[in-house]
Amino acid sequence: MSDKLGTTLPAPDHILQVGLGFWASKTLLSAIELEVFTELARHPLPLAELRGRLGLHERSACDFLDTLTALGFLERKDGIYSNTPATDFYLDKRKPSYMGGMLEMCNHRLYGFWGHLTEALRTGRPQNEARDGTIPLFEALYADPARLKEFLAAMSGISRAANQAIARQFPWSGYKTFADVGTAQGDLAVQIALQNPHLTGTGYDLAEVAPIFEEYAEARGVAGRLRFQAGDFFKNPMPEADVITMGHILHDWNLGVKQLLIRKAYDALPAGGALIVYDAIIDDERRTNAFGLMMSLNMLIETKDGFDYTGADCQGWLRKAGFRETRVEHLVGPDSMVVGIK
Repeated sequence: MSDKLGTTLPAPDHILQVGLGFWASKTLLSAIELEVFTELARHPLPLAELRGRLGLHERSACDFLDTLTALGFLERKDGIYSNTPATDFYLDKRKPSYMGGMLEMCNHRLYGFWGHLTEALRTGRPQNEARDGTIPLFEALYADPARLKEFLAAMSGISRAANQAIARQFPWSGYKTFADVGTAQGDLAVQIALQNPHLTGTGYDLAEVAPIFEEYAEARGVAGRLRFQAGDFFKNPMPEADVITMGHILHDWNLGVKQLLIRKAYDALPAGGALIVYDAIIDDERRTNAFGLMMSLNMLIETKDGFDYTGADCQGWLRKAGFRETRVEHLVGPDSMVVGIK
């Protein structure tokens, strides 16, 4: 692209792609809501039959399904639509590998809240259920069983690949017990138990989570080695264990609370015990992990004063609490873990 003088001009493609990115996002989120991928996981279908099964209007069906194809979420051959390997594995609700729970929550909650990002940037205030200041986010979520279950399933969906990496990657052979603090549905505890049959573990969260955790552990065949312990990590000590894990917990809170939780984990560990903290850890130069940086913006939308952080930040907090060794290890995608040894 050049101007009348022949000067090469920068291409606008990237600007337009990001600026209109909500088009692609909402197309995928609506497909998950309509269970397109779950339906096609049964078997591939032609347009007319798929339209009928999904309840799509005649005007919208072809453009919608072909958009999903152009975006790489569906395949079409001789007029027959089918899932891609990735959407078949991750977006079929009947498979244990389903990770659409996070995207369902994005569709129902975050999509609308992010429409108020400019206001959040100007005011520093949450833009979610806590926007009017009458009730904190987690109190609102935990008060509604259906909303809580969706939220906890979403946490499993966004975390599963990293949970599986932790279960494989950390040297668990040197330990016997672990406690997952802020366990939510319990996917991290389940993945660790599945990969390491010598371990027993505790899922630690508020009492409302207990039946959801226990149902999840039972369904995956590890209930005999996992137990749920109800507690509030602000009011109560953390469970004693050889290893304590905290996934997507620290970024919910301000610096003082982050340091408090790390200190409470340190106090609950024996000498030689380990703390594993993981989030979408921002790269130390704050240049490349765009997902981690946007997750920090999501904390602006969702929390009063939470923020995401770099690996160097977290290592400094762990050393301040007394951990003698610290390291950062990449897990998968934007996620990394910070490990501290007492």
